[in-house]
Amino acid sequence: MLHNGEDPTEVLAPGTARRNALDEALAELESGRDEPSSQWKVRFALMLGLERVLSEKPPHLASGTELRRHQVDALAGMLTELIAANQRHDEESLNGNGNGHAEPADAEEEDADFGIIEDEELPSELSPEEDPGAVRRYRFRHPTASGKTIAAAGFVEAARSMGVLILTHRRLLVSQFNRELAAEGYGDRLTPIVEEGQTSPKAAPITVQTYAWFARHHDSVSRDTYQLVIADEAHTALGEKTSHAIRSFPDPIYIGMTATEQLIAKQVSDVFPASVDDLPLQDAARRGLIAPLRNLRVPPAAAIHSVPIVGGDFEERALAAALDHQALNQAAASLYRDRFDSTPGIVYAAGVDHAYNLAQEFRAAGLKAEAVSGRTPPVKLAEILAAYERGEIDILINAMLLAEGWNSPRATVVMHLAPTASRRVYQQRIGRIMRMHPRKEAGIVVDFVNKGATHNDRVISLHSLLGADFYREGARVTPAPRRRPNRRARRKLSPASWLVPVTPDVRRRLSVIQREWQRIDPRYLDEDEQRFWASIAGRQVRFEERTEFVKKLSDGKASKACLEQFLATAAAENPNRRLRMMALSDRVSMIVERADFDDLVTLVTQGATWDKDRIQGARILLRAIGEGKADAPEQILARWTWKLARATRKAQDRRVSAEFPEAKRLLGALANSRGHRHEENAAKLVNAALGLPIEVGVALLASADGYTPRATKLIEGAREKIGTLPEVASALAENLPPPKAHSGRRRRRRRKRKGGQQQGSGAQGTQDGEAAPKRRRRRRKPAQATESAEPVTEPAARAS
Repeated sequence: MLHNGEDPTEVLAPGTARRNALDEALAELESGRDEPSSQWKVRFALMLGLERVLSEKPPHLASGTELRRHQVDALAGMLTELIAANQRHDEESLNGNGNGHAEPADAEEEDADFGIIEDEELPSELSPEEDPGAVRRYRFRHPTASGKTIAAAGFVEAARSMGVLILTHRRLLVSQFNRELAAEGYGDRLTPIVEEGQTSPKAAPITVQTYAWFARHHDSVSRDTYQLVIADEAHTALGEKTSHAIRSFPDPIYIGMTATEQLIAKQVSDVFPASVDDLPLQDAARRGLIAPLRNLRVPPAAAIHSVPIVGGDFEERALAAALDHQALNQAAASLYRDRFDSTPGIVYAAGVDHAYNLAQEFRAAGLKAEAVSGRTPPVKLAEILAAYERGEIDILINAMLLAEGWNSPRATVVMHLAPTASRRVYQQRIGRIMRMHPRKEAGIVVDFVNKGATHNDRVISLHSLLGADFYREGARVTPAPRRRPNRRARRKLSPASWLVPVTPDVRRRLSVIQREWQRIDPRYLDEDEQRFWASIAGRQVRFEERTEFVKKLSDGKASKACLEQFLATAAAENPNRRLRMMALSDRVSMIVERADFDDLVTLVTQGATWDKDRIQGARILLRAIGEGKADAPEQILARWTWKLARATRKAQDRRVSAEFPEAKRLLGALANSRGHRHEENAAKLVNAALGLPIEVGVALLASADGYTPRATKLIEGAREKIGTLPEVASALAENLPPPKAHSGRRRRRRRKRKGGQQQGSGAQGTQDGEAAPKRRRRRRKPAQATESAEPVTEPAARAS
């Protein structure tokens, strides 16, 4: 009742659970009992045992194996529930509210499968009178490979004076449990099942049996012998017959262990209502309890959309008929050989015949592979599994035989050649590669789904199981451990430089695109998302990153609409002047729709970002009109042409003044006259413009403004007569100065020379004993156009 360092007046105070255990033990002693009753053990023995185990520093098993943090959490959570249950029981006893025990029901006939069938009609929640043992059934959820067997051994250590019955779902796991319990120091307590009327050969027996056996024989099990039942893989105990057997054996405390996610946990809670601990897969990976997982998606070669889902998963025969073809089997073998070579792995097939056919093709590809199934004799199965552990076999191909319970730390690759629609099945499969091994850097999961497939698809993938937001080929999907235990292990799969969102939530998808726009591969996005990505990229891409985006945009990865959106946004909002110029040139190198070209004209003539580069922007658009890149009626093209000419009026003035000295006088007379005199001056200017070369004439007309209807009509008529629209646009573009070559290198050399001269003069001044005078830097006026117009996307013309 007491542990080292405890104060009896505190831990045995009236009303505490431990004081209740002491009082009832004394009462049983006074009644003449030499040993605790089964009811006392159920109420108090496990609670006292857990307090004993947890009081040790550190908590450990009989063999000395120390319990890890998450295993201690499960024991501590169970202790908390038991103390609360004892205090509730004490209050109910004072109030006169107690529950009796239900009579055991008759066993039903043996069924072929005692595991959960997901479309089976599960029993609904029962009342306390209908299910009196529900208050003593608990569960904890730890991921596969995190050490649930050691946690179970911790409960066995706490139940030192109790009979323990361990239930598991496969005969293979019965012997595995016996071996592991014996290795941890509990071999002397292992006994066969004790039935009613028999006496246990040992005071605190431990028996391991299957759910199938328990469902048939639960009526014959001694109810006074077993006070604790540990249900391994508790999600397999939800079938109608198995859950009925558990409810018909209500006296012991039940502890259900499971690794399934929330979808199945809701069903587990029907039979095991109280949760004592919950360790998510991500937390287990972060703590380094399991091997991290990397993922590789391979586009499926066979369509399975027509395969029906029966019982929560694909119908086996129809799935095998769709997948079991020699060409597909050979492709799978070649994929494994090319990507993973002799790396140990597990392959899941659609059926027994499919598994043996796959094994034949894998061996033909030079891989050491064997198929196992329910047809494999037990002795041969044991030999194959032992050979796998010795490294004589590298690949085990099966159809769900090795999905639960089987452990092999060297297994590194799991290939889902038979996809599944069941989250439970998928998680049990990947659990086979999550055990730690010195030569394993991470487990590798191969999913046969499209790279951009979302969680809404019928096929379960690693990302849909974990609710991950994006897929990055070869990257870790589970969090990296805080401490890397396998620094020497080589990485079998290298992460790609790109990623793609796979979450079906629209907001989360857009968040991924906005956050990871530099690594997004647009080919896996729909058109709206591509345009959204292109807007972000065009706004934020840097000049030195343009080559990388050439590949993304022009190598067939992005749609034409995505390319156009990127160029338009870059031309309008990118902070780099050179990049804006390149983007505008590339945008008009392909055919531009009327609305889009109108936006570009408005941007260049009125946009604040083009204040310093308006002449160069207008030159690009005028040349595009001259080359026929704008898709619009001629009247609209003429309006754009003269609007761009008006925006560059000063440059046009300089050209016409240099070529035609009378231009200033004619333009001055036109601007400073009114009425009839203004119309006469307009006629003189028009006649002069029509007689000049087209480059000079269009420049003169671009600078002319009419103040009366007749003068305006004369000028507009001359603009139509002076030449065709392409000729006029090209002439106006030629009047504008071309962009100067980038002179950054030249400026750096000039600064270097000036710096050397200043150092020389400074040294001379020092020798003369006088300080060298500080030269004032002249502030240069910025040029209107100093940028190069090289293209952002060289193949943009091909894209059109």
